[in-house]
Amino acid sequence: MSDPLSPASYAPYPSVEEYILDWTDRIWADGAIGDIAGMYAADLPVRTASGVGVGVEGVIRGSLAKKAAFLHRIGVGEDVVWESRGPSSFVSHHRVLHTGAQHGPWAYGPTTGRAAVSRNLPVCLVEDAMVTEEWVVRDEWAVVEGLGHDPSAVAIAAPVDLSPLGAGGIFGRPAPADPVLEGDSGPRPATHREEATFVASLWSDVVRERRFDRVPDFYSRDCIVHTSRNRTVTRLDGVRGDLMELLAPFPDAEVNVRDIAVHRSPDRGLRASVMWQLRGTYSGLPVYGTPRGERVEVLGVSQYELEGGRVRREYRIFDEIAVLAQIEAQRARQGVTPS
Repeated sequence: MSDPLSPASYAPYPSVEEYILDWTDRIWADGAIGDIAGMYAADLPVRTASGVGVGVEGVIRGSLAKKAAFLHRIGVGEDVVWESRGPSSFVSHHRVLHTGAQHGPWAYGPTTGRAAVSRNLPVCLVEDAMVTEEWVVRDEWAVVEGLGHDPSAVAIAAPVDLSPLGAGGIFGRPAPADPVLEGDSGPRPATHREEATFVASLWSDVVRERRFDRVPDFYSRDCIVHTSRNRTVTRLDGVRGDLMELLAPFPDAEVNVRDIAVHRSPDRGLRASVMWQLRGTYSGLPVYGTPRGERVEVLGVSQYELEGGRVRREYRIFDEIAVLAQIEAQRARQGVTPS
Protein backbone atom coordinates (compact mmCIF):
# COMPACT_ATOMS: atom_id res chain seq x y z
CA MET A 1 0.00 0.00 0.00
CA SER A 2 1.46 3.35 -1.03
CA ASP A 3 1.99 6.00 1.59
CA PRO A 4 -0.75 8.69 1.25
CA LEU A 5 1.10 11.16 3.44
CA SER A 6 3.48 13.96 2.67
CA PRO A 7 6.97 12.87 3.76
CA ALA A 8 7.12 16.07 5.81
CA SER A 9 4.56 14.57 8.21
CA TYR A 10 7.10 12.03 9.49
CA ALA A 11 10.38 13.78 8.64
CA PRO A 12 13.26 13.16 8.92
CA TYR A 13 12.42 9.44 8.87
CA PRO A 14 11.67 7.31 5.80
CA SER A 15 8.30 6.03 7.09
CA VAL A 16 5.68 6.48 9.79
CA GLU A 17 6.84 3.27 11.48
CA GLU A 18 10.44 4.51 11.69
CA TYR A 19 9.26 7.88 13.02
CA ILE A 20 7.39 6.19 15.89
CA LEU A 21 9.92 3.45 16.63
CA ASP A 22 13.04 5.60 16.39
CA TRP A 23 11.62 8.38 18.57
CA THR A 24 10.61 5.81 21.17
CA ASP A 25 14.10 4.30 21.22
CA ARG A 26 15.78 7.70 21.42
CA ILE A 27 13.80 8.56 24.53
CA TRP A 28 13.53 5.24 26.34
CA ALA A 29 16.54 3.22 25.15
CA ASP A 30 19.10 6.00 24.63
CA GLY A 31 17.81 8.32 27.35
CA ALA A 32 17.46 11.41 25.10
CA ILE A 33 14.86 12.94 27.42
CA GLY A 34 15.78 16.44 26.26
CA ASP A 35 14.70 15.61 22.70
CA ILE A 36 11.05 15.23 23.78
CA ALA A 37 10.49 18.96 23.24
CA GLY A 38 11.32 18.43 19.56
CA MET A 39 8.62 15.79 19.16
CA TYR A 40 5.70 17.05 21.30
CA ALA A 41 3.76 20.29 20.83
CA ALA A 42 4.24 22.71 23.72
CA ASP A 43 0.57 22.67 24.79
CA LEU A 44 -0.52 19.14 23.90
CA PRO A 45 -3.00 17.26 26.11
CA VAL A 46 -1.90 13.82 27.34
CA ARG A 47 -4.87 11.68 28.37
CA THR A 48 -4.47 8.61 30.60
CA ALA A 49 -6.72 6.51 32.81
CA SER A 50 -5.45 8.57 35.77
CA GLY A 51 -6.31 11.98 34.36
CA VAL A 52 -5.26 14.60 31.83
CA GLY A 53 -2.00 16.52 31.71
CA VAL A 54 -1.36 19.54 29.49
CA GLY A 55 2.01 20.60 28.13
CA VAL A 56 5.29 19.07 27.07
CA GLU A 57 7.03 20.02 30.32
CA GLY A 58 4.95 17.48 32.21
CA VAL A 59 5.89 14.80 29.66
CA ILE A 60 9.58 15.60 30.14
CA ARG A 61 9.41 15.51 33.94
CA GLY A 62 7.42 12.29 33.99
CA SER A 63 9.70 10.59 31.47
CA LEU A 64 12.81 11.54 33.42
CA ALA A 65 11.40 10.14 36.67
CA LYS A 66 10.28 6.90 35.05
CA LYS A 67 13.54 6.36 33.18
CA ALA A 68 15.50 6.83 36.39
CA ALA A 69 13.27 4.36 38.25
CA PHE A 70 13.30 1.77 35.44
CA LEU A 71 16.77 2.35 34.04
CA HIS A 72 17.21 -1.05 32.38
CA ARG A 73 13.63 -1.68 31.37
CA ILE A 74 13.40 -2.66 27.69
CA GLY A 75 10.51 -1.72 25.42
CA VAL A 76 10.05 -3.55 22.12
CA GLY A 77 7.77 -2.08 19.48
CA GLU A 78 5.47 -4.97 18.61
CA ASP A 79 3.37 -3.11 16.04
CA VAL A 80 2.46 0.34 14.74
CA VAL A 81 -1.09 0.53 13.37
CA TRP A 82 -1.38 3.93 11.73
CA GLU A 83 -3.73 5.77 9.45
CA SER A 84 -3.64 9.15 7.73
CA ARG A 85 -5.66 12.09 8.99
CA GLY A 86 -5.06 14.27 5.95
CA PRO A 87 -2.01 14.97 3.78
CA SER A 88 0.21 16.11 6.67
CA SER A 89 -1.24 14.26 9.67
CA PHE A 90 -1.63 10.71 10.94
CA VAL A 91 -2.72 8.78 14.01
CA SER A 92 -0.48 6.05 15.41
CA HIS A 93 -1.62 3.20 17.71
CA HIS A 94 1.76 1.87 18.89
CA ARG A 95 1.90 -1.37 20.90
CA VAL A 96 4.98 -1.85 23.09
CA LEU A 97 6.06 -4.91 25.09
CA HIS A 98 8.04 -3.96 28.21
CA THR A 99 10.30 -6.23 30.23
CA GLY A 100 12.56 -5.43 33.15
CA ALA A 101 12.93 -4.62 36.81
CA GLN A 102 12.51 -1.52 38.92
CA HIS A 103 15.91 0.13 39.37
CA GLY A 104 15.26 2.84 41.95
CA PRO A 105 12.56 4.57 44.03
CA TRP A 106 9.10 4.68 42.47
CA ALA A 107 5.54 5.36 43.61
CA TYR A 108 4.75 1.64 43.71
CA GLY A 109 7.22 0.89 46.48
CA PRO A 110 10.87 0.00 47.03
CA THR A 111 12.89 -2.09 44.61
CA THR A 112 12.10 -5.79 44.98
CA GLY A 113 14.61 -7.26 42.54
CA ARG A 114 11.82 -8.78 40.48
CA ALA A 115 11.09 -8.12 36.80
CA ALA A 116 7.73 -7.46 35.17
CA VAL A 117 6.29 -8.04 31.70
CA SER A 118 3.59 -5.67 30.46
CA ARG A 119 2.24 -3.83 27.43
CA ASN A 120 1.71 -0.13 26.80
CA LEU A 121 -0.21 1.35 23.90
CA PRO A 122 0.14 5.09 23.26
CA VAL A 123 -2.15 6.60 20.63
CA CYS A 124 -0.59 9.72 19.09
CA LEU A 125 -2.05 12.31 16.77
CA VAL A 126 0.87 13.64 14.74
CA GLU A 127 0.59 16.82 12.67
CA ASP A 128 3.53 18.07 10.61
CA ALA A 129 5.89 15.71 12.48
CA MET A 130 4.79 16.93 15.94
CA VAL A 131 2.60 15.02 18.42
CA THR A 132 -0.33 17.32 19.17
CA GLU A 133 -2.45 14.98 21.32
CA GLU A 134 -1.75 11.67 23.06
CA TRP A 135 -3.82 8.99 24.76
CA VAL A 136 -1.69 6.55 26.80
CA VAL A 137 -2.91 3.11 27.87
CA ARG A 138 -0.86 0.86 30.15
CA ASP A 139 -1.33 -2.53 31.78
CA GLU A 140 -0.09 -1.25 35.13
CA TRP A 141 -1.58 -4.17 37.07
CA ALA A 142 0.90 -6.46 35.32
CA VAL A 143 3.73 -4.09 36.29
CA VAL A 144 2.71 -3.77 39.94
CA GLU A 145 2.07 -7.47 40.41
CA GLY A 146 5.12 -8.54 38.43
CA LEU A 147 7.41 -6.36 40.56
CA GLY A 148 5.97 -7.90 43.72
CA HIS A 149 3.96 -4.91 44.95
CA ASP A 150 0.40 -5.01 46.30
CA PRO A 151 -2.12 -3.51 43.80
CA SER A 152 -4.52 -2.43 46.53
CA ALA A 153 -1.78 -0.69 48.51
CA VAL A 154 -0.59 1.11 45.36
CA ALA A 155 -4.12 2.33 44.57
CA ILE A 156 -4.74 3.48 48.16
CA ALA A 157 -1.45 5.40 48.18
CA ALA A 158 -2.26 7.18 44.90
CA PRO A 159 -6.07 7.56 44.57
CA VAL A 160 -7.41 8.97 41.30
CA ASP A 161 -10.17 11.59 41.32
CA LEU A 162 -11.57 12.26 37.84
CA SER A 163 -14.46 14.44 39.04
CA PRO A 164 -12.65 17.74 38.20
CA LEU A 165 -12.75 16.68 34.53
CA GLY A 166 -16.53 17.10 34.49
CA ALA A 167 -18.97 15.45 32.10
CA GLY A 168 -16.37 15.14 29.34
CA GLY A 169 -14.23 12.84 31.46
CA ILE A 170 -10.82 11.76 30.24
CA PHE A 171 -11.63 12.54 26.62
CA GLY A 172 -12.95 16.02 27.31
CA ARG A 173 -15.72 15.75 24.72
CA PRO A 174 -18.71 13.56 23.80
CA ALA A 175 -18.12 10.23 22.10
CA PRO A 176 -17.94 10.39 18.28
CA ALA A 177 -21.31 9.91 16.57
CA ASP A 178 -19.83 7.46 14.04
CA PRO A 179 -16.18 6.51 14.68
CA VAL A 180 -16.03 4.73 11.32
CA LEU A 181 -16.22 8.19 9.76
CA GLU A 182 -14.54 10.33 12.42
CA GLY A 183 -12.95 9.57 15.80
CA ASP A 184 -11.16 11.57 18.46
CA SER A 185 -8.12 11.84 16.18
CA GLY A 186 -10.17 13.37 13.35
CA PRO A 187 -11.91 12.26 10.12
CA ARG A 188 -10.88 8.84 8.81
CA PRO A 189 -9.90 8.28 5.17
CA ALA A 190 -12.24 6.39 2.86
CA THR A 191 -9.89 3.39 2.81
CA HIS A 192 -10.61 0.28 4.89
CA ARG A 193 -14.20 1.34 5.57
CA GLU A 194 -15.33 -2.32 5.68
CA GLU A 195 -12.75 -3.31 8.29
CA ALA A 196 -13.47 -0.24 10.42
CA THR A 197 -17.18 -1.05 10.32
CA PHE A 198 -16.38 -4.62 11.35
CA VAL A 199 -14.46 -3.69 14.52
CA ALA A 200 -16.95 -0.95 15.41
CA SER A 201 -19.75 -3.52 15.11
CA LEU A 202 -17.82 -5.92 17.34
CA TRP A 203 -17.91 -3.33 20.11
CA SER A 204 -21.50 -2.23 19.52
CA ASP A 205 -23.06 -5.64 18.91
CA VAL A 206 -21.11 -7.86 21.33
CA VAL A 207 -19.91 -5.53 24.09
CA ARG A 208 -22.36 -2.64 24.22
CA GLU A 209 -25.42 -4.83 23.58
CA ARG A 210 -24.07 -7.72 25.71
CA ARG A 211 -24.66 -10.17 22.83
CA PHE A 212 -21.92 -12.60 23.76
CA ASP A 213 -23.63 -15.22 21.59
CA ARG A 214 -22.35 -13.20 18.61
CA VAL A 215 -18.67 -13.75 19.45
CA PRO A 216 -18.34 -16.36 16.63
CA ASP A 217 -19.45 -13.69 14.13
CA PHE A 218 -16.29 -11.73 14.91
CA TYR A 219 -13.63 -14.12 16.26
CA SER A 220 -12.15 -17.18 14.58
CA ARG A 221 -12.41 -20.58 16.21
CA ASP A 222 -8.73 -20.59 17.23
CA CYS A 223 -8.55 -16.96 18.32
CA ILE A 224 -6.05 -15.76 20.94
CA VAL A 225 -6.61 -12.74 23.20
CA HIS A 226 -3.86 -11.12 25.29
CA THR A 227 -5.50 -8.93 27.89
CA SER A 228 -5.06 -7.04 31.17
CA ARG A 229 -2.80 -8.39 33.95
CA ASN A 230 -0.72 -10.02 31.20
CA ARG A 231 -3.30 -12.79 30.81
CA THR A 232 -4.03 -14.83 27.66
CA VAL A 233 -7.31 -16.53 26.79
CA THR A 234 -8.02 -18.71 23.77
CA ARG A 235 -10.84 -19.89 21.51
CA LEU A 236 -14.42 -18.69 21.53
CA ASP A 237 -15.34 -19.71 25.07
CA GLY A 238 -12.27 -17.90 26.41
CA VAL A 239 -13.23 -14.72 24.55
CA ARG A 240 -16.84 -14.88 25.78
CA GLY A 241 -15.72 -15.31 29.36
CA ASP A 242 -13.13 -12.55 29.17
CA LEU A 243 -15.60 -10.01 27.72
CA MET A 244 -18.12 -10.91 30.42
CA GLU A 245 -15.44 -10.41 33.07
CA LEU A 246 -14.66 -6.99 31.60
CA LEU A 247 -18.26 -5.84 32.09
CA ALA A 248 -19.41 -7.83 35.12
CA PRO A 249 -17.96 -5.44 37.77
CA PHE A 250 -19.78 -2.56 35.98
CA PRO A 251 -23.11 -4.05 34.82
CA ASP A 252 -24.57 -0.68 33.80
CA ALA A 253 -21.49 0.37 31.83
CA GLU A 254 -21.82 2.49 28.71
CA VAL A 255 -19.16 1.53 26.18
CA ASN A 256 -18.11 3.76 23.29
CA VAL A 257 -15.60 3.43 20.47
CA ARG A 258 -13.49 6.61 20.40
CA ASP A 259 -11.04 6.05 17.56
CA ILE A 260 -10.29 3.50 14.84
CA ALA A 261 -7.18 2.95 12.73
CA VAL A 262 -6.75 0.22 10.11
CA HIS A 263 -3.53 -0.62 8.29
CA ARG A 264 -2.32 -3.29 5.90
CA SER A 265 1.38 -3.92 5.36
CA PRO A 266 3.24 -6.59 3.37
CA ASP A 267 5.02 -8.01 6.41
CA ARG A 268 2.23 -7.89 9.04
CA GLY A 269 -0.95 -8.15 6.99
CA LEU A 270 -4.23 -6.52 7.96
CA ARG A 271 -4.61 -5.03 11.46
CA ALA A 272 -7.11 -2.74 13.13
CA SER A 273 -6.89 -0.79 16.38
CA VAL A 274 -9.79 0.55 18.47
CA MET A 275 -9.52 3.07 21.28
CA TRP A 276 -12.53 2.62 23.58
CA GLN A 277 -14.12 4.07 26.69
CA LEU A 278 -16.14 2.37 29.43
CA ARG A 279 -18.09 4.41 32.01
CA GLY A 280 -20.22 2.83 34.70
CA THR A 281 -20.69 2.14 38.38
CA TYR A 282 -18.85 -0.47 40.37
CA SER A 283 -21.97 -2.39 41.40
CA GLY A 284 -21.41 -5.91 40.10
CA LEU A 285 -18.83 -8.62 40.72
CA PRO A 286 -16.49 -7.74 43.65
CA VAL A 287 -13.29 -7.72 41.62
CA TYR A 288 -11.91 -4.62 43.40
CA GLY A 289 -13.28 -5.11 46.90
CA THR A 290 -16.84 -4.53 48.07
CA PRO A 291 -18.84 -2.67 45.39
CA ARG A 292 -20.56 0.52 46.60
CA GLY A 293 -21.63 2.10 43.34
CA GLU A 294 -18.42 4.04 42.71
CA ARG A 295 -18.23 5.73 39.30
CA VAL A 296 -15.46 4.45 37.03
CA GLU A 297 -14.08 5.47 33.64
CA VAL A 298 -11.85 3.08 31.71
CA LEU A 299 -9.64 4.08 28.78
CA GLY A 300 -8.57 1.11 26.68
CA VAL A 301 -7.19 0.06 23.31
CA SER A 302 -7.75 -3.21 21.48
CA GLN A 303 -5.62 -4.19 18.52
CA TYR A 304 -6.75 -6.89 16.12
CA GLU A 305 -4.97 -9.12 13.65
CA LEU A 306 -7.62 -9.91 11.03
CA GLU A 307 -7.67 -13.05 8.95
CA GLY A 308 -10.44 -14.47 6.78
CA GLY A 309 -12.95 -11.87 7.93
CA ARG A 310 -12.49 -12.65 11.63
CA VAL A 311 -10.22 -11.69 14.56
CA ARG A 312 -7.35 -14.16 14.75
CA ARG A 313 -5.52 -12.38 17.59
CA GLU A 314 -6.38 -9.48 19.88
CA TYR A 315 -4.32 -7.38 22.29
CA ARG A 316 -6.68 -5.65 24.76
CA ILE A 317 -4.90 -3.20 27.05
CA PHE A 318 -6.30 -1.10 29.90
CA ASP A 319 -5.15 0.07 33.32
CA GLU A 320 -6.82 -1.77 36.21
CA ILE A 321 -4.62 -0.02 38.77
CA ALA A 322 -6.21 3.26 37.64
CA VAL A 323 -9.66 1.67 37.95
CA LEU A 324 -8.90 0.56 41.51
CA ALA A 325 -7.41 4.00 42.29
CA GLN A 326 -10.62 5.70 41.09
CA ILE A 327 -12.63 3.45 43.39
CA GLU A 328 -10.28 4.12 46.32
CA ALA A 329 -10.57 7.91 45.84
CA GLN A 330 -14.35 7.69 46.24
CA ARG A 331 -14.08 5.36 49.23
CA ALA A 332 -11.75 7.87 50.89
CA ARG A 333 -14.23 10.72 50.32
CA GLN A 334 -17.00 8.61 51.85
CA GLY A 335 -14.86 7.64 54.84
CA VAL A 336 -14.88 3.96 53.90
CA THR A 337 -12.04 1.87 55.34
CA PRO A 338 -9.76 0.69 52.49
CA SER A 339 -10.34 -2.86 51.32
